[in-house]
This record gives sequence, C-alpha cells and structure tokens, in this order.
Amino acid sequence: MAAPRDRAPLAELVEELLATNGPLPIVAAGDPVLRRGTERFDGQLEPALLARFVEALRVTMHAAPGVGLAAPQVGVPLRIAVIEDPALVPEEVRLVRGRVPQPFRVLVNPLYEPVGTARAAFFEGCLSVPGWQAVVARPAEVRLTGQDEAGRAVDEVFTGWPARIVQHETDHLDGMLYLDRAELRSLSSNQAMAERWTQPSPQEAAASLGFPLPQDLSGGSSRRTSAAPHRRR
Repeated sequence: MAAPRDRAPLAELVEELLATNGPLPIVAAGDPVLRRGTERFDGQLEPALLARFVEALRVTMHAAPGVGLAAPQVGVPLRIAVIEDPALVPEEVRLVRGRVPQPFRVLVNPLYEPVGTARAAFFEGCLSVPGWQAVVARPAEVRLTGQDEAGRAVDEVFTGWPARIVQHETDHLDGMLYLDRAELRSLSSNQAMAERWTQPSPQEAAASLGFPLPQDLSGGSSRRTSAAPHRRR
C-alpha cells in the first residue's frame, strides 16, 4: 500500500483538476504525461475522491465524445481508465467490426494478453491525437485482467471492437499511443476519412494508400464477430 506521503501529490493533482465543474481538459500528444507510463493504483485516492475522479472521466469521455478515456489523458499518471460504447452504428459496420454495445465500466490496473493468433485491422482514432485516424492491426481477442473501481477482480475475454477499446486504453497506461502501432501510410485526416474511407473494412484504403493488412483479415469473415466480453471462470 502506498505511504501517505506518496499519495498526497496525486490526490492533490486530482483535487485541483476537479475544482472546476464540467469536462476535464484532454491532454494532446506531445505532453510527456502520455509517454511516462502510470503508477499502479494502490489507494492513492481515497474512495470518495476516486468516485469523483471516475465520474469526471465519464463526463469528459461523453463530452469529447469518445468510447474510452485513460487517466493520463487528463494529466493523471494513474493506472485507471474508463470505457463505454453505445455502438450506434449501421448493421454492416457492426458485423464487420464486431462492434456491440458496452456498458460503462472502470478498468483499474488493467493488463491484457492476446488469445490466439488472429489479428484485425481497422482505422482508429484518439482523443489525444485530434483530427487524425490510422489503421492499427491488433489481436482480435484478448484476455483482460485487473480490478474494477471497488477492487473486485476482473478476468474477462473480449473480442471484436470491445477488444480494440480495452487494448487502446490499456496502452495509454503504458505510455503508448495508437500511432506507435499504426500503419503510418494509412494516416488520414478526419476530412479524408469522411470523403474516402467510410467503408466498414480498410481494404480499399490499404489498396489505395499502399499498406499491408494481416493475412487473416478478409472483411471480417475470418474472425469472430460476437464481441461481447466473456467472463473467465
């Protein structure tokens, strides 16, 4: 357990952030806090302050809007992230990307590992890299371990788009941005995305921009599309 003197700076930082009501400022790429990694959460925030911080992350994520937000993205180097995805997308997108609704949840000290060898590649964006998207090939299925905000153990398998979300947010906690894993030839402005690359699969973009896709990717037909999390027993 962290000693009181170790907790104070982070608690003070969070209290300062929460002093202003409303969404928190989101840190943009280039700020060292996004690259330094995070402290494992070990009681640095008292329960009431943790609850307030989690709610602020939720409000900020909704306002952005986004489907996930990690503590470093608001300048706090703690191993905490939140996710939520209403998945309000066309049926074709849902099927190809394995995108299904995810309820709001808090990830504390999360870690993930691939399940199997299948990989899926899709355009991905980030609230800390506004205005741009790029294709990232990621494991199509991952096992996520950690805790929730009440300290209960989490051990679940995620597939499809939810797997992408938990990988993206956990990477933030390790000082990694999605661009570190991206096919840089795919980097596209939001305007270019709207004009050219709205297809559910990035195959047309790959052919036009000249970047590779995983060999097992074929428009979603070679991987599972049931993307709800499965609790590990």
